[in-house]
Amino acid sequence: MRQNNLLLTVHILAIGLLITSHFTVLGQQTVSVNSLVQLFDQYRRQALTEKLFVHTDQSFYLTGETMWFKAYYVDGTFHRSLDLSKVAYVELLDKDQKSVLQTKIALTSGGGSGNLFLPASLNAGTYLMRAYTNWMKNFSADFFFEKTITIVNPFKPLNLPLLKETPDYDVQFFPEGGQLVRGLSGRIAFKVVDASGRGVAVRGAVLNGQNDTLTTFKAHKFGMGTFTLTPSEGAYRVLLIDGKGRQLSQPLPAIQAQGYTMHVEDATAEQLKVTVATKAATASGVYLFAHTRQDIKVAEQKSIGNDQTAIFLVNKKQLGDGISHLTVFNEQQQPVCERLYFKRPARQLALALKPNQSQFSPRTTVKLDVAVNGLSTPKTNSAALSMAVYRVDSLGAVDSGNILSYLWMTSDLSGAIESPEYYLQSDSGGRVNAEVEQATDNLMMTHGWRRFRWDEVLSSAGTGNSPVNSQKRRNAFIAEHNGLIVEGTVTDPATGAPVPEIMTLLSAPGKPVRLYASRSDKAGKIRFEMPDFYGARSVIVQTNPEDSLYRVTINSPFSESLSSTRLPDCKGCGLSTAEFSLEESQADQLLDRSVSMQVQSSFSGSVANKYRYPVVDSTAFYGKPTETYMLDTYTRFPRMEEVLREYVPGVMPRKRQGHFRLFVPNSPYSTLFDSPSLVLLDGVPIFDMDKIIEFSPLKVKQLDVITNQYFIGPALFTGVISFMTYKGDLAGFPLDSRLVKLEYDGLQVQREFYVPRHSAATSRLPDARTLLYWNADLKTDAQGKVQVEFPTSDQLGTFVIDVNGLTPDGVSGSQRMLFEVKSTVK
Repeated sequence: MRQNNLLLTVHILAIGLLITSHFTVLGQQTVSVNSLVQLFDQYRRQALTEKLFVHTDQSFYLTGETMWFKAYYVDGTFHRSLDLSKVAYVELLDKDQKSVLQTKIALTSGGGSGNLFLPASLNAGTYLMRAYTNWMKNFSADFFFEKTITIVNPFKPLNLPLLKETPDYDVQFFPEGGQLVRGLSGRIAFKVVDASGRGVAVRGAVLNGQNDTLTTFKAHKFGMGTFTLTPSEGAYRVLLIDGKGRQLSQPLPAIQAQGYTMHVEDATAEQLKVTVATKAATASGVYLFAHTRQDIKVAEQKSIGNDQTAIFLVNKKQLGDGISHLTVFNEQQQPVCERLYFKRPARQLALALKPNQSQFSPRTTVKLDVAVNGLSTPKTNSAALSMAVYRVDSLGAVDSGNILSYLWMTSDLSGAIESPEYYLQSDSGGRVNAEVEQATDNLMMTHGWRRFRWDEVLSSAGTGNSPVNSQKRRNAFIAEHNGLIVEGTVTDPATGAPVPEIMTLLSAPGKPVRLYASRSDKAGKIRFEMPDFYGARSVIVQTNPEDSLYRVTINSPFSESLSSTRLPDCKGCGLSTAEFSLEESQADQLLDRSVSMQVQSSFSGSVANKYRYPVVDSTAFYGKPTETYMLDTYTRFPRMEEVLREYVPGVMPRKRQGHFRLFVPNSPYSTLFDSPSLVLLDGVPIFDMDKIIEFSPLKVKQLDVITNQYFIGPALFTGVISFMTYKGDLAGFPLDSRLVKLEYDGLQVQREFYVPRHSAATSRLPDARTLLYWNADLKTDAQGKVQVEFPTSDQLGTFVIDVNGLTPDGVSGSQRMLFEVKSTVK
């Protein structure tokens, strides 16, 4: 059992809004309200919160299939579209938390999209998909988007282990407010989950040291529930019994002799009642603060009454939509209790899906009208949508992601949440039944706040080590607002110490010609900003020849941090029979889906792999050169020296101390530069001119010359001489062995989703698609409407249409509906 630890978190604005004209004493230093508010403003600027939600086309896959996904990118407070980071990193982690698949996708204010092909080398199992930006790497990996994905390899045996006879449950207890205090009545929430993270229906009893039953209880929903207890001296234990009659016993959290408790309940339909009780002899008053995603909503003070309690009444309208954080401070302004409260979002994106039929025959066209309804103005009716249409079977759950429950709930809670969309359901009139309300309250008591911790915000206050400075030190990763950033270090190979002030150059052979420069800082770190860098390319990093003895290392851009999420353990497959088993009917469906996948790959593999290449600037980084020479228009000479001397007046070969150097004229002054020029071959800096002179000019197609000074970031060059081969592949040129050459994946090139066109010419070709349609960039018009069309395949059965959407001002929603494909349609 993991006992609950009180995670006290608070928005620093709460402190700034302490009783007006009061002062906050932290250690030996008195900090004014104004200075704290200013400190908070600085902290907010340093701690912008980003959120990513990823909609996948499905949640269950076979190896050999492709996972399609759309990433929605918003700010963490208002859920509005962001235009800051331009790159998102997407990974698939196995049960050992090792990354097995990685990709990078381009982000815009509307998000981004991509795909992952699932190779046959993957074992069957449950995997964790996660997505994040470079900026999000400054914070805990618990803030990354995460989603569990099930993958089955039909070509490898599952080797599922047998279930254990004894229950393997994780049991946790959560006193309301954070602690149990002797003599004070309090509610205790509990959560019981199995090895797969699913809630377990249990009943139980609380026993004292004499084994007397003090109270009984049972789980309400998803293995969660509450009971009330007034603890006294002595130890307490909880006896739990599951549905199969299996028992286990767990102790309660430690009981404190003194402390505070809090209890939150509805006073009326419009008000919350927060009761604070204490056994602290010197307690005279308490403060209550509430913030919703960093936005302070309530700041009040109450005196402790003769009954050692204080009662706060909070108007629910004061609280923001989503999760609010209620924190109680004592008179020394120390956080002593904490509680979460959920307010359902008032505005949701209402999506209406209307197909032209409810049943379809194979190879017929589905016409689907999509409408966004219920928003206040035509402007907000415009929404960005993503849509998946796939066959429903018993192999996996119908769950490709719900943006509404993620943004408003999952992204701000710690730990995995089973069926998060359950908590946002309501009837047609927007009313929520009592069972959902109770389950939501249990969820708020059993999950901690994810975004802020009290010790992170003010632990250094009063020491001259402000949280702003702490935040600045922590922000080691900058937002990639112009594109990919490649980072590395320069070290001394003998000592391993970082080396500052070393100029490094990064290039990618080929077209367009690109060159990037970075000077190492005090920590030896180098950073190259590379906009419009797509696809897998070779990358070459080097220093000047005089610095070539130093070691240059390029860092992986993918995060090494791991979240607290743990996948179910299973030797060899990542699955357990508790969460995944194949009955005979399921085995038949698995075989059918596997055959369909292989047939579809065989007959449409070539036409299905089409890519939409981005439009990028094709000119070289130096723009229009001073002179350009197309060598095929001149008489060819066998040696490069003859070519340069005969018809390239812009380049002057000179030999000094037995070695060639190339100079260009300083055109504004009609003189030669004193130092050699930068020489490139297919964009790669070359410092050995003897090799250039010996290189066959018959392999060179074009020569560009820049006859003036040229800056690239911190680097200054006295002219540029750029040789380009016919294929842009260096044509066998012998590069320096000391440089660093590696294969580097840029942003993913967009692959188009394949939708066949049925005709008489293709009538004899099989169509075995189970994923009928995927669109990551579906946009409604100003009236909030859009129509999509797609053909059904030869597959019969029930299909689901799954849609997620987001408006520019942060209103989100999700919708799902079913239709049938039958051989005979009535």
